[in-house]
This record gives sequence, C-alpha cells and structure tokens, in this order.
Amino acid sequence: MTEIQTRRGEAWLSTANVRPTRQRVALASLLVGDGHDRHVTAESLYAAVCDAGEKVSLATVYNTLRAFCSAGLMQEVTVDGTRSYFDTNMADHPHFFWESSSELTDAPADELEISRLPEPPAGMEIASVDVVIRLRAKSS
Repeated sequence: MTEIQTRRGEAWLSTANVRPTRQRVALASLLVGDGHDRHVTAESLYAAVCDAGEKVSLATVYNTLRAFCSAGLMQEVTVDGTRSYFDTNMADHPHFFWESSSELTDAPADELEISRLPEPPAGMEIASVDVVIRLRAKSS
C-alpha cells in the first residue's frame, strides 16, 4: 500500500473516531485508499490484505468490517441468508447482484422508483429499504 492509500485510510477512520490500529488502517487503506467505493466480502478483503503482505486473520476481517458498519463508515448488504457484502458508499442506492459472478455493483439510483411502502406494524418504524436486483443472462 502506498503512503497516500494509508493516509486516506487513516483519515476515513478518523471521520468516525475509530481507533487506528495497524490492522484497521491496513483494511481501511484497501477499502478507500484509491478514493473509489468498494463492495467486498470478508473473504475478498481477507485475500487482498494477505496479498498486501499484512498478517490479519479472517475473524479479524469480519470483526473489523462489522465495527466499520457500526461506526457508520460502511453498510452491510445481504444478498441472501448466507452472503453479505460490505459497501463503502453510504448514500441510499440500489444494487445489482450478478448471479454468474457473485459480484455486487451499484445500480443507478435515479432509475429506481418506489411509489409506496407498506405501513409498518404498530410500534415499529421503517429503518431502511434495501434494493438488490438479481441479474442473470437471458435464456434463449
């Protein structure tokens, strides 16, 4: 990782008052170091941090991603009951899930239109609405 990537990672952590441990800075640098938003799984981030020569366990990656979510730095997007992605783009936006490659990408928010939501049960309020549009190749 370059010094610029590391500084961006440290700055990102400081926006949420997250203590910048060596491992957190390494993960943050991979997530935001180039200035682009990312959709990662814990496994893909673990592979990237290992490729970068850092010593981090997969459990630490999971725990750190959840801490970043709790701090408001990223959001978790659940595609199905067993697959979670972590997104550094905190703006409300829909996602495309590409079934053939298991990739999650941003979908154009300006093309999504939700005209009405159901009333929540008594005593409850809607916290968020997640939109994941699953894509597959057309069958002939």
